[in-house]
Amino acid sequence: MLMENFLRSKECWSLMETGISTEADERNLTDEQKKTIADQKLKDLKAKNYLFQAINRAILETILKKDIVKDIWDSLKQKYQGTARVKCAQLQALRKEFEILHMKEGESVNEYFARTLTIANKMGIHGEKMGDVVVIEKN
Repeated sequence: MLMENFLRSKECWSLMETGISTEADERNLTDEQKKTIADQKLKDLKAKNYLFQAINRAILETILKKDIVKDIWDSLKQKYQGTARVKCAQLQALRKEFEILHMKEGESVNEYFARTLTIANKMGIHGEKMGDVVVIEKN
């Protein structure tokens, strides 16, 4: 989510969704088409640089053979996002964690609320729609 926001702010997000255009024969292209392709390649290179700076070295070594940023992003999504079954299992685990969540002895209200929000946000990422009232009333 953070990387998506960052890449959108750098106007590179479209590359994650569509990739870059590749024309078979550049000799038959107009100057404008050549410039568009060159601009896309530069944006792709910038987006790859942003990803490479944010990715742990051990993970980076598993994706170095990918040529364009879309392939890198798709590879990371497949590796870390998981299948629908995995997402469902993760959501079930988060629901249980939220259900049994309680304030620990000696824990401040702010600490407890932060833990509650963390779980609620993770649930939201996995598609659970939870109202603010439910989170606030969790005690």
